[in-house]
Formats: sequence, structure tokens, C-alpha cells
Amino acid sequence: MDNSLPRHIAIIMDGNGRWAKKRFMPRSFGHRAGAQTLNKLLKEADKIGIEHITVYAFSTENWVRSDDEVNTLMNLLKEYIEDYIKDNSKSNIKIDAIGDLSRLDEDLQNKIKKLEKISSHKKGLNLHIGLNYGGRDEIVRAAKKIFEDIEKGNILKNDINENLFSSYLDTKNIPDPELVIRTSGEQRLSNFLLWQSSYSEFYFTDKLWPDFDIKELNNAIEQFKNRDRRFGGR
Repeated sequence: MDNSLPRHIAIIMDGNGRWAKKRFMPRSFGHRAGAQTLNKLLKEADKIGIEHITVYAFSTENWVRSDDEVNTLMNLLKEYIEDYIKDNSKSNIKIDAIGDLSRLDEDLQNKIKKLEKISSHKKGLNLHIGLNYGGRDEIVRAAKKIFEDIEKGNILKNDINENLFSSYLDTKNIPDPELVIRTSGEQRLSNFLLWQSSYSEFYFTDKLWPDFDIKELNNAIEQFKNRDRRFGGR
């Protein structure tokens, strides 16, 4: 394995709607194309030895979108899960979800549990899907869990440090992302992995997500390799 590769890449998959609009197609067309792009990218990333990829599939703020778009995204997710379960013997990718899944409908929650169970033994790339995920919401939920454990006597206030706090986050068993990629020309985190990306390198591209390909991924990785990562030191 190439030790200069980032172990964990986080991706804000932005631009599906604009990609569809440029083609005079509905936003649903763009989301479907974006899902196909993700599938291709995962296969290539697994081949080159990336260990973890976290994607921002649906944020806590995305509920304000139209009912049609929300339903399209949820149905696409269900299709993705069903297709993986059906053809899981052909894939070596391990999949789980992060976020507050309690707001998702019960059928989708059950599909996610089945997906996580059926892929748990896979040895390839780990895909983490952010669903009803928001960085601030995650931190608030973690703080509440810590408070509950203090009340129960499981931990003391003075036990709280960065490592303990991290263990209460959705990503407790996942290394922090070394590289965060955002497509479509936007240059902000949009409430994605706020705690975890404190020392991440960022790669912004004007390409809309459905046009993102392995060449662009390699460009991002090459830029990452050339960054001087000092983590606050000299």
C-alpha cells in the first residue's frame, strides 16, 4: 500500500441539480447520475488502496427541499441499498451510515441495518454514508450522551478530553479524514464533519459531482501528497 495516500477521504458531492439543469432535465436525473459517479469512484478508490470514504448524502438541512426531491433522494438510497444487498457477493466494500437515522422512515432504517450487517465482513474500502447528518447536530448528540453517562456515574467531568469526546461521535471507530473534497466550485464545509476535519486538507473543484472522475480524484490526491502538514507545528 502507498503510505502517502490519505487513509480517509471525505466528499461533499455537490452539483447534481445544476448538472441536470444544464441538460434541461429534472433534478432527479442529476441525483441518479451522481449515484452512478459514486459507484465508479468507489471501485477505483478501492483499487488504489483508499481505506475510508465518507460521503455527504443527505444533511440535516436537506429536509427543507421540496417533497419531490427528498423522496427522490430517499428512493435512490433504497435502490442503492437493495442493489448492493442483491449483488453483495460481487463487492468487497463495507458500508455503514452516520447521522441521526431516527428521522428516516422505518423501512429505510431496516434496510440500512441489513446493509451494515451483510457488508460487515468485507475487507475492502469502508464507505460511510452521511444520512440526516449535520456536524453541529452530531456534536450536540455527543454532548447529551456524555451528560447522561456523567449522571449515571459511568464517567466523571474530569474524564472529558478530546479522545473521550471523539468516542461519542458517529465516527468513533473511523480515523479523521486527511482530505476533504468538494465539487461544484463551492468552498465551504456546509456543516460536514466539523470536529473531524479540524486538520484536514481541502480540495475544491469547479466540476459538478456527476462529472467527477478518477482523473479528478488523482489530482486531489496528488495535491494532498504535496501539502506540508504541520498540525500547528513548524
